[in-house]
Amino acid sequence: MKSTFKYLLIAGIGVVSFTACQRDALNPIPQTSIADVSAFSTVSRVQTQLLSLYGALKGGGFYGGRSVIYGDIRGEDFINETQNLVTGSDVWAENCTNSATAVVGLWSQAYYTINCVNVFLDGMANAGGTTVVGATLSANYIAEAKLIRALSYYNLLQFYARPYADGNGSKPGVPLRLTAIKGAGSSDMARSSVADVYAQILKDLNDAEAGLPLTYTGTTAAYQNATRAHRNTAIALKTRVYLSMQQYANVVTEANKIVSATAPFSATTGVANTLQADITKVFVPPYTTTESILSMPMTATAGDYPGTQNQLGYYFSPTASNGGTGNGEFSLNASGIIADAGWTVTDKRRTFIKQSGSGATLKNWCVKYPTGNPYTDYVPVMRYSEVLLNLAEAKVRTTNTVDPQAVALLNAVRNRADAGTTFTVAGFATPADLITAILKERRIEFLGEGLRNNDLLRLLQTIPAKGTAPQKTPSDVGYIWPISASELNLNKLCTDN
Repeated sequence: MKSTFKYLLIAGIGVVSFTACQRDALNPIPQTSIADVSAFSTVSRVQTQLLSLYGALKGGGFYGGRSVIYGDIRGEDFINETQNLVTGSDVWAENCTNSATAVVGLWSQAYYTINCVNVFLDGMANAGGTTVVGATLSANYIAEAKLIRALSYYNLLQFYARPYADGNGSKPGVPLRLTAIKGAGSSDMARSSVADVYAQILKDLNDAEAGLPLTYTGTTAAYQNATRAHRNTAIALKTRVYLSMQQYANVVTEANKIVSATAPFSATTGVANTLQADITKVFVPPYTTTESILSMPMTATAGDYPGTQNQLGYYFSPTASNGGTGNGEFSLNASGIIADAGWTVTDKRRTFIKQSGSGATLKNWCVKYPTGNPYTDYVPVMRYSEVLLNLAEAKVRTTNTVDPQAVALLNAVRNRADAGTTFTVAGFATPADLITAILKERRIEFLGEGLRNNDLLRLLQTIPAKGTAPQKTPSDVGYIWPISASELNLNKLCTDN
C-alpha cells in the first residue's frame, strides 16, 4: 500500500444531513481541507466523514463497477469482444500480471477504502467524534465503518488469496491493516493467513450487527435501507462469508435470523427484507425495493457515478449500433448458462438478455444495467435472493438430504421469475442433485452481479474454458491473482502468490 495515504479524510465543511439529497447523503463533494482535529468537531463533520466511506467503497475501481465486473468475467458466462487490457481482457483470459490494470487498481481502491475506515475509527476514538455525536450515533457509525472494512477485506480475499477450503485458511491472505496510515514508514507488513483475515471480517461483521440500527426511518427510509448498512446487512453478509468458508452450519444460523421458516420468506425483524415480486423492478429506478439489502447508488451529478470504463453497463451492454447503451466489451457466452435448457424462455430473467446480429454474427448481451452514459444504474452488492439461496445450499450440505425447506427456498427464487417451473423434493434423486440445481440457479439469478468467481473458488472448482481462454484448475498459475506490483514495490515484507 502506498505510504502517501493521509490521516485526514478530505471532506466538505458544509452541513450534511441524512435527509439531504441522495447524492449528498452517500458521497459528499469535497469542498475544502480541514484540520484533522476539526474533522470530528461537529455532528455534521462527523456525518460527512462517515458517509465519505461509502464514497470510497462505491468508487468505479471497486464496488461501483470493476470488482463486480471482474467477478463475472473470470467465469465462463462471458466472452471478451475487444481484447482491451485496460477493460479486463487479461482478467477474462486468466493471465493477469502483477502490474495489470485490474490487479493494481482493485488492490489500491480496496486498501484506500480500508484506510479511510481506519482513519474514521481513529477519529471517533481519539479526535472526539464519539463525544460529539453521542453514544448511540457513535455506535451506529462505527458499526457502518466496520461493515465497510469487512466487505473490503472479503473482496480482496476473493481475488488475491487461496480459497479457505485450500488448507482450512492456512494459506497466505493479505496484509491485515487495522490502524490508520498517517504518514511514511507504514508500508511494511506481512500477509496474514486467510483464516486470520476471515476472523477479522467476522469480528467486524459481528460488531456491526450489534451496533447497526435495525432500520432507518423518515422520508428517505427506503433509500437508506437499500444503500446504507443496517443490522440485516451485517447478517446477510455473514451468510456470504460463512458460505465462502464452507462453514455451512453458521450460514444456517445467520440466515435463520432474517429468513422466516416457511414461504413467503421474509425478514421478521429489522428491515422487512423480502423478494421483490417482479424481478425486473429490482434493476430500475428507484432501485430501493425491500430485496435490495445493499446497493451502491449512482446519480448524474459529476463525481457521483463510475468513472470512464468502470461502469457495468459500459462493459456488458452492446454498442448503440447494436441496440445497446454500452461499449460491447463482453458478450454472453452462447455455450454458457444462457444455453441451459432448464432456464425457460418464459423466465422473466431472460428479459435481461438482448440479441444483436444474426447467423454468424449473432451475439447475446447482458442488459441488466440499461441506463446509458453517465451510467447511473445502482450496483447491487447484496440482494435478499442471495440470502435465500445461501440458506438453501447450506441446509442441504448440513443435513445431507434433499431438504424440503431448501427446495422451497429454491422455488421462491425460481417462481417469482418463472411461475411455470416448480421443483419438488421427489424430483431430486440425491442431495448432490439439489446442490447442482441451487448452484445453477445462482448463475441465472446473479448473472452480471459479480458472484461467479466467488462460487467457483469457494468450492475449489476449475474455472472453465471459454472462447480462447483456457480453463484454470485450482493448481494452475492464474487461479488467483498475483499481488499488486505497487504493494510489492513498497512493502518489503509482502510476498507474491
